[in-house]
Amino acid sequence: MALITFTSDFGDADYYVPAVKAKMLSINPQLNIVDITHKIDIYDIAHAAFVLKAIYKDFPKGTVHLVAMNSTSASTEGYIGIKLEEHIFLGPNNGVLSLLSDYDPGICVLFSEMHIKESTFPVKDILAPIAAKVASGAAIHDFGGPLMQIKKMIPRQFKATKKQIIGHVIRVDNYGNLITNIPKEVFEKLNPGKYNVEFGREKISRLNKTYDNVEAGDCFAFFNSIDMLEIGINHGHGADLLGLRHDSPVFINFETE
Repeated sequence: MALITFTSDFGDADYYVPAVKAKMLSINPQLNIVDITHKIDIYDIAHAAFVLKAIYKDFPKGTVHLVAMNSTSASTEGYIGIKLEEHIFLGPNNGVLSLLSDYDPGICVLFSEMHIKESTFPVKDILAPIAAKVASGAAIHDFGGPLMQIKKMIPRQFKATKKQIIGHVIRVDNYGNLITNIPKEVFEKLNPGKYNVEFGREKISRLNKTYDNVEAGDCFAFFNSIDMLEIGINHGHGADLLGLRHDSPVFINFETE
């Protein structure tokens, strides 16, 4: 199945998104192009990686994911393709693809000069044709040679002991809910049975299952659909009302004997 997802910070008011799609469809009109989002915060590589990491595994294996973030920046070290958990990702070598997993990709290819041309719109002129051809059956190896290591960015890490997990807000969503980098798996391994979740000036002594487990205006905390701790205020903009933002600390304190 010739399936491509497309993620960018292009917005939806200009010609950029349809131009990239037109380029891909001109190569193979049978392509199925799925927009993840084009409303990534501009230049926010971490935001793009967070969104794509949350959903790419829900697509069929073999899906090609086109990532358009900071592709004309001086920090970009060429254009690459990687294979990660049977998915193919194409994008600039600026660190965005390194944030998709805690593990190195199985295959990394740096696209060769013969497939690179000088352009003010490299997503359309360089990455879109490669994405269309790979989705149509070509291998990423056809467009370049092995790359020993892609450019890496280091995400904010949680800290965990038997007494406490210290995490941080990594995303404030459209509702003002705050998603942290504290994973459910780590909490379940360390949880002795009694704990509290502390954020800002609030402290919650138990986790909820969903938003509506608390009354409107009350704080909630639960592990969401991507198994990360999420906090906020039911029917309220948690970030504003709690005075929290990206990178604010969040604590899970364990009551040990």
